[in-house]
Amino acid sequence: MSIRREVEDLVDAGAFPSEEAAEEEIAETQRLLERITAPVTVEEAQVLTKSFGFDDCYGLSWTLLHLIETAPNAMTAVYSENSGNPWVELLNARVENARKSHS
Repeated sequence: MSIRREVEDLVDAGAFPSEEAAEEEIAETQRLLERITAPVTVEEAQVLTKSFGFDDCYGLSWTLLHLIETAPNAMTAVYSENSGNPWVELLNARVENARKSHS
């Protein structure tokens, strides 16, 4: 399965900037993120985890997390890319909580 160009563009831009970054850098990240339409594929969801920075990035990290959760297997997946990132840890914790609530 292929990854859409919009997803590649966001991932190629690197991790989300911190809230301390220049306004233009944050605006460009937002523009790239908004180009991606939901739902994402399983493969896209995995690669998108590389885009998480370490802070909220003015809500963009939450938007990315919710976009990843539109993948078909989102609530059963294990996200291993960028696994030391707090946002990926949160994503995996949400998956684990979903598993517990459905068992």
